[in-house]
Amino acid sequence: MKFFISTVFSILILLPDESYAQDSFLRFKGQADAYGGINFSDPIQIQSGCRFIPSFSAGTKIYGGLKFDTEFSADTYLSYHFTDWKNDMSDQALKLYRLWARVYSDRFELRAGLQKINFGQASSFRPLMWFDQMDQRDPLQLTSGVYGLLGRYYFQNNANIWLWALWGNSKNRGWDVVSSDRKIPEIGGRIQLPVPKGEVAVSYHHRTVNFPDSLSYRPFPVPNGYIKIPEDRIGFDGKWDLGAGLWTEYSLTHCNYDSDVLKPWTRLFTLGTDYTFSIGNGIYVSSEFFSYGNAGKVFAKGRTMSFTSLTSNYPFGINRAGIILYYNWTNNTLYRFINLQRQNDKWTYYLFLFRNPEDFELYNRLSGNSMFAGKGIQLMAVFNF
Repeated sequence: MKFFISTVFSILILLPDESYAQDSFLRFKGQADAYGGINFSDPIQIQSGCRFIPSFSAGTKIYGGLKFDTEFSADTYLSYHFTDWKNDMSDQALKLYRLWARVYSDRFELRAGLQKINFGQASSFRPLMWFDQMDQRDPLQLTSGVYGLLGRYYFQNNANIWLWALWGNSKNRGWDVVSSDRKIPEIGGRIQLPVPKGEVAVSYHHRTVNFPDSLSYRPFPVPNGYIKIPEDRIGFDGKWDLGAGLWTEYSLTHCNYDSDVLKPWTRLFTLGTDYTFSIGNGIYVSSEFFSYGNAGKVFAKGRTMSFTSLTSNYPFGINRAGIILYYNWTNNTLYRFINLQRQNDKWTYYLFLFRNPEDFELYNRLSGNSMFAGKGIQLMAVFNF
């Protein structure tokens, strides 16, 4: 990693200034935000924080149609959570957000480093959320990256193929319940093909997970308290424009867990649609049905859960109003979010209102969800430069 960082910065220094080389650039941009909110649960919770993400990017033409670019960005934040004077908490960090270098042309891309890898068509419930943690409720769509090498090739008929190899990643991502072994490479790929009125894709990923020995049936403890178990995932997704938009995602994961808590087969399925009604400035409406299952056999019922989402927004001038509703068919619970947005030059302001069950079952592995349990209000101001 130190070698990669030094190489990237050496290239940045050697790049010619933008004013002297038409095919080269060097840019600095960033985003800053501050937020505060109140959760009216018992006891009342108060949360506030701020974040700054500076980003440097540079690029140049190498030879013919081949180009090079790179990006470096950091994530620095400070948050404070107050329940009472004996249970207040603060958190702060300064960490890498992105650090990658890329060689690319019109049809080819090879990118290495800390980067965002995501694909699929769903927005509310994403079975193919394999490498990110993006939450529909987050207007900034922030997510940690993964360390790896990604190659993509685009054919003339809009078909494309992806190949990736990841290494050095140990944090849970998306729907992960157990983490990857950071010392064992992860590999995978994706093929995306055009079809009448849309496109379809098949994806595959293999990794080795560190399963806690405390959850297994093994009669004797193992070194370091973890069992290394191979895991395979296969995914399918497609989208079609049939007047209204239609999409689907499916993910099937197999891992030989030996536990009452987790079974070997996990199924995730989403079916969604959207449409913009020509009323006023246009009312956008989308809905998704989501199903989760974890069982000992691939077609067994096992433990299941299902949700339906309804998302809508309406623009008026520099403002936008939206709602997000989730309904849990398993427990008959309703999750409600209302957001108001105002855009003013480089500033964007948000007001969030929410009323949810106290036990927040949705996205329970994503950060910040405890603040959205119960009912409350949150304000956010974002500055982009």
